[in-house]
Amino acid sequence: MSRHRVLALLLSGLLVWLIVYPLLLVARESLLGPAGPTLDHFRSLLTEPREWGALWGSLWISLASVGLSAALGIPLAFLFERADFPGRRLLGALVALPVVLPPLVGVIAFLFLYGETGFAARLVQAVLGRDTPPWRLEGAWAILLVHAYSMYVYFYLFTRAGLARLDHAMLEAAASLGAGRWRTLTRVTLPLLGPSLRGAALLTFMTALASFSAPYIFGGGFRVMPTQIVLTRLNGDYGLAMAQTVVLSVLALAGLGLAREGGHVRAAGGGKGVAAPRRRIASVGLRRLATVGGWCFALLLLLPHLTLLLLSFVPAGSWTVEALPPAYTIANYRALLVEPERWRPFLNSVWMASLTTVVALGTALLAGTLVVRTRTRAARLLEPLLALPWLVPGTVFAIALATAFSVRAPWIGRFILVGTIWILPLAYLIRNLPLASRAVFAGLRGLDPALGEAAASLGAGRFRSFWRITMPLLRPALAAGATLAFVTALGDLVTSIILYTYDTRPLSLEILASLRQDDVGVAAAYGVFLMILSGLVFALGSERAMVTG
Repeated sequence: MSRHRVLALLLSGLLVWLIVYPLLLVARESLLGPAGPTLDHFRSLLTEPREWGALWGSLWISLASVGLSAALGIPLAFLFERADFPGRRLLGALVALPVVLPPLVGVIAFLFLYGETGFAARLVQAVLGRDTPPWRLEGAWAILLVHAYSMYVYFYLFTRAGLARLDHAMLEAAASLGAGRWRTLTRVTLPLLGPSLRGAALLTFMTALASFSAPYIFGGGFRVMPTQIVLTRLNGDYGLAMAQTVVLSVLALAGLGLAREGGHVRAAGGGKGVAAPRRRIASVGLRRLATVGGWCFALLLLLPHLTLLLLSFVPAGSWTVEALPPAYTIANYRALLVEPERWRPFLNSVWMASLTTVVALGTALLAGTLVVRTRTRAARLLEPLLALPWLVPGTVFAIALATAFSVRAPWIGRFILVGTIWILPLAYLIRNLPLASRAVFAGLRGLDPALGEAAASLGAGRFRSFWRITMPLLRPALAAGATLAFVTALGDLVTSIILYTYDTRPLSLEILASLRQDDVGVAAAYGVFLMILSGLVFALGSERAMVTG
């Protein structure tokens, strides 16, 4: 048996144990009761209004998030990719700013900006002379507002990338045949953008389905399955929590199946991928309107970031009913830097995210090399195995890992990791393997095999060829994968809230704890640290990709 075949078998077995096995244990636990096998947990889930209401809430919130994100992201992509006006490049970058805010940090910023005691509500209350807040940021509409703000970026980025690859000859051919702009858009442009739009829709649907921070903070009486699973588990009803986990997994996989079924309809036509030239807006008034509107929209997007920064200087207990905080201090930052207990969550998040990123990239690089260079069944199995954690919500995997690794039974592959320092890095690793592997696989498949053959003909061994040729060419893909994996692990809440211990509590849990203690300034200061670090990592990853790409 060849070395590559052995490595593929070993890696496939490891991934099956870490990814598939815990999910199978959850499915098994969901069918067990005190007296043996039973369907009572699923019966309760489907008959109790609170349970199926949470399931329906997850489904329609996810679909509505897709619709709202598309309504925002697609027009913005057309504007910044097809039109030319002053400030377009800078504004086009600012429009993608919500991606820098980790989910929990973005939710907190929205809470203090648009919540009933936030800046916007207090300003309206002062202007109208009201004694009560003009609105309550709670329920389904509040969740949709946060989702639309944070997830339209997927449609914006995917659509811009698709428009940049779209062959201009197709559009010229449609125009020469008498098609107007609207007909060309609906019959040519949008069908050719189908793969990009489906990809953005699937990513938005999966992200909204797994969303925990926004429903947890703003849900109120509105329930969705991720928060319902955590609540059920905390109440000690483990069988029902397992059934909820299985149903949420099935819902996610059904969404994937529908997306792939839609993807079987092939977009008509092909081309050389020469993008259409940008059209300069002829009217001076419209050009100014586009510039002013773009800057206003960018400022609107920056408001949550600025709100978080302002709140980080507010002393504890000093802001009550005023429209703006009456006092400011740097004591919150001093506390984070001086007090070891406050600094520890930040260090925990950094070392766990760093370890996760390194191991995820190494695993993805090994798996990608085996998939690209070998044609064995074990190698073909690697790619779907690495994609599976992305297709299942984070709550599901957290429950699965807690189930698999809370029992000492080495003979069936179960060890006690829950309560140790290793369970969270393992959870982050599994959740981020899809992000790292997608980037690495794309980079490896884009390499020209002739380069390796030329190196071999000049006497370079496999290791030297890989290190001197393959790795430099892969650096943009590695930078992209490392950036996504690190930032995602750094701001994780949904798996952390189930698996953390006091000594391993990450930054997201410390932010949540500070909010519960009404220590708004410290929570915001933590959020600013997290936002700045995420932004630096994104900037560094983009720079590495541009320099080496």
